[in-house]
Amino acid sequence: MPQFELAGLSGDRVVVSDIQVDQLASNLRGQLLREGDTGYDEARTIWNAMIDKRPALIARCAGAGDVKHAVEFARQNRLVVSVRGGGHNIAGNAVCDRGLMIDLSLMKSVQVDPQKRTAQVEPGVTLGEFDQQAQLHGLATPLGINSTTGVAGLTLGGGFGWLTRKYGLTVDNLLSADVITADGAFRRATASENADLFWGIRGGGGNFGIVTRFEYKLHPVGPEVFAGLLVYPHDQAKSVLRRYREFTRQAPHDLTVWVVLRKAPPLPFLPESIHGKEVLVLPVFFLGDAKAGQKAIRPLEEFAPLVGKHVGAMPYTAFQQAFDPLLTPGARNYWKSHDFDELNDEAIEKTVEYSGKFPSPHTEIFIGQIGGRMNTVPRDATAYPHRNVNYVMNVHGRWDDPADDQRCISWAREFFQVV
Repeated sequence: MPQFELAGLSGDRVVVSDIQVDQLASNLRGQLLREGDTGYDEARTIWNAMIDKRPALIARCAGAGDVKHAVEFARQNRLVVSVRGGGHNIAGNAVCDRGLMIDLSLMKSVQVDPQKRTAQVEPGVTLGEFDQQAQLHGLATPLGINSTTGVAGLTLGGGFGWLTRKYGLTVDNLLSADVITADGAFRRATASENADLFWGIRGGGGNFGIVTRFEYKLHPVGPEVFAGLLVYPHDQAKSVLRRYREFTRQAPHDLTVWVVLRKAPPLPFLPESIHGKEVLVLPVFFLGDAKAGQKAIRPLEEFAPLVGKHVGAMPYTAFQQAFDPLLTPGARNYWKSHDFDELNDEAIEKTVEYSGKFPSPHTEIFIGQIGGRMNTVPRDATAYPHRNVNYVMNVHGRWDDPADDQRCISWAREFFQVV
């Protein structure tokens, strides 16, 4: 009898018959892909080009029933499993070698109830797809800043973005979820039903099962917001960061100001003389009209002489996509992350030092101002542990050539250790 070999949970090889594999395929409304099948390479390719894994089988699920069948097959045969939502995870956890990859990217439904201000969202949906549907009704929930990110992974990890200071983390706006747990059972998780599971999926990652439906609370946002970029020369970075620290201590929750240090891309509002040179950028986001927004950011414009400014009223969805050109799929990525209650002088010194020796034109240091509403949620209310922080720092190591792997990874690790 023909056999099929997969990676087992104990590090062994598990042999299943072709009949068993064919039975799984017949149970799915979606597709079951084997290596060599049309679509296999596309399905295993994710956002980070450093990840090059080859699952033995890819179950491209079309609904919760498909997920249940795939989980039961993996459980019965004790297989290594990975789960793909949007495929944006930097570490590449969406893909496994020689195991079963459960691919949720075909599950794309978004159903908005504008009267209840809720949205029912499947796990293959991206942030951009979610925003597009919610904004038809002038609604949104806190999400990330790269529209190609998957909503599932973002939510399960906590989720922060431009709306966090006003409305909390993504998980603070999760009302319910449908989960297929490791035993193959379908469970609804809410604050009152399977409450422990609901606690765990709000910040605990994918450790408790596979979510097949999320229900979110929505808020009136837009359709226009006041937002944009203020750009400063790198030689003023230390001074700007110190003034930024003081400013953000008192900033209202309607205003969010982040920091990006990187080499200046060739944006049309930047002079050619600084293209490719290190700069400090303050992305600003204000929930309100342009007049109030301009007043709110005026102190920022006095931090140092600007080398570029692009701010004004714009669609919320436009600013949600503003960083997409800098975070395109296909680059090699190695990221590190820190949470801070305070930006002390040493952290500022090291940030400026390491931003002066970026190993590639695409590498950046990102500091997100969070806090606000997320700080008011009790620490034990969800699995997300970092309730007291006001800033998150992401070190985005990004480059194109595999020959640069060691140099770029070493830079990110070294900076992470000293900051």
